[in-house]
Amino acid sequence: METKPKYPDADRPTCFDEGLEFQDFISDLLLTELGFALTSYCSRQYQWLHGENRQGVEIKLDRRILETGNVSIEVAEKSAAHINGWTDSGIMRKDNAWLYVQGNKEIVFIFGKVILQLQYRAKYLDKVREPKPTIRTFLMPIAEARRIALKVFTPGAP
Repeated sequence: METKPKYPDADRPTCFDEGLEFQDFISDLLLTELGFALTSYCSRQYQWLHGENRQGVEIKLDRRILETGNVSIEVAEKSAAHINGWTDSGIMRKDNAWLYVQGNKEIVFIFGKVILQLQYRAKYLDKVREPKPTIRTFLMPIAEARRIALKVFTPGAP
């Protein structure tokens, strides 16, 4: 029985594992820097019913922030391109998340999820894009992300 989700339209077959590795990276960063320990849910059932972890922290890998100058904030998804409907995801998912951590090993933003939702409704509702056939996002410039973030880490910086 296959336990990993299948993403037939993903850029690389390693996307799922890269996301899991980033979650581990963030778990260590939060514990080391803030003394904040995460208890991740591993089963699909618990993730769907409750969220990514018991503490309510959504974690998203965004590999190209420094390259593009933008944080790509997710608002909807679907598991395959041929599916017609979209499901709320990212900042719009109705789960236990109250913190939203997004970034990569060079830069990490910690946002209040409600603040991102307010920014989305106020400034980005008409700027949603579909960078892939399975995801809807909006782009927030790094300067704005730094301004509204609760905390920004640059683990790779000297």
